[in-house]
Amino acid sequence: MSEEQTNQQWGGRFNEPTDAFVARFTASVQFDQRMYKQDIQGSVAHAKMLTKVGVLSEAECADILQGLSEIQSDIENGNFEWSIALEDVHMNIEAALTKKIGITGKKLHTGRSRNDQVATDIRLYVREEIDNVLAEITRLQQGIIGLARQEADTVMPGFTHLQTAQPVTFGHHLMAWFEMLSRDYERFVDCRKRVNILPLGAAALAGTTYPIDRHLTTELLGFTAPTENSLDSVSDRDFAIEFCAASSIMMMHMTRYSEELVMWASAQFNFINLPDRFCTGSSIMPQKKNPDVPELVRGKSGRVYGHLMSLLTLMKSQPLAYNKDNQEDKEPLFDAIDTVKGCLRAFADMVPAIEAKRDNMREAALRGFSTATDLADYVVRKGIPFRDAHEIVGKAVAYGIEQSKDLGEMTLEELQQFSDQITGDVFDVLTLDGSVSARDHIGGTAPNQVRQACDRAEKMLAQRG
Repeated sequence: MSEEQTNQQWGGRFNEPTDAFVARFTASVQFDQRMYKQDIQGSVAHAKMLTKVGVLSEAECADILQGLSEIQSDIENGNFEWSIALEDVHMNIEAALTKKIGITGKKLHTGRSRNDQVATDIRLYVREEIDNVLAEITRLQQGIIGLARQEADTVMPGFTHLQTAQPVTFGHHLMAWFEMLSRDYERFVDCRKRVNILPLGAAALAGTTYPIDRHLTTELLGFTAPTENSLDSVSDRDFAIEFCAASSIMMMHMTRYSEELVMWASAQFNFINLPDRFCTGSSIMPQKKNPDVPELVRGKSGRVYGHLMSLLTLMKSQPLAYNKDNQEDKEPLFDAIDTVKGCLRAFADMVPAIEAKRDNMREAALRGFSTATDLADYVVRKGIPFRDAHEIVGKAVAYGIEQSKDLGEMTLEELQQFSDQITGDVFDVLTLDGSVSARDHIGGTAPNQVRQACDRAEKMLAQRG
């Protein structure tokens, strides 16, 4: 059985080297090296803190900071050799630092453990990625506002149970997407608050005997506060679970947008045209234009849901404090981050380029008796109780089905056979434009309400900056 030398950073306890397979099996550097910037950032703050409390000299700190800067440049220039034998990003960088500056590099780890180091790195990484996600949500919302304002007057059928219900406007429908994303934005902002607590200083699990200043490190790294309990500090992954939970809800929303886009782009609906650059063709059917981006976003929701379940299962029944199980938190978390950002970017690029087929939308809204509720409201205003009005209109719809006539296509005489309260002004409420315009209140479908909603939304986005 082949063997490799035991990691010298911790090998003093061991009498034989680690098996080569075990070294590869337990290593995380293959995927956690993406946190190199955060690891160096945390080490810089730790070194400055150790210097202030007298553990390191000013000269030693300067050497460490210079060495870490050079290592970051080496990594970013592709001149850094990652070693599986050194297990993870932390040990690789520390070993490289010691090689560069000598024994002083070994002093950097004073007063900390890989346990609080990795907990800090992940929080720094997730905090940065939350900011990136928030920026992409905002960019998508800006695109939605632009398209919604453009289509504020475009009438389309609104659906319940995927059956024609009442007329709405395309702009109003799009602003429903905006509202869903606003709630997603708030969830990520709220998640960030719990991410932004510093575990560094908890060491392995019980703190350290060195006179560290955790408040200084907190300030240097831009955290809100240090954690309150060393045991919880190194074993908490709630923030990663919460990120995946917020991501899962957002991906659920994006599947709803995707499903609608797929349907609307189909020949059966023919409501929209998706830009060619976001679609593909068929290898056998020349006429096909497949809505691959929304379909793929719809499919990618499953992997994000899976990552949430993976992290919940990972943390289930773990005793305090740190366990090697927690190494398995990174791959699902990283993939969830990558997936969410990719889906948001695709939609943010695609949505502003969607073309509405306005005539087709209007024609569809004319089918299915979409103004039936407007007729019922009209009859109520004539003094008839709503339940009776509901029955009157139901009979009119049944008649329309028999005669293949929409309500707006019937003559006054035809309508009056169901109620003598119906008069010539009824046709004002049976038009599509009259229907959507009548709902002229905040949250309503009236085109001017859609424009006002866009104005409020733009103001809200401006305040985020």
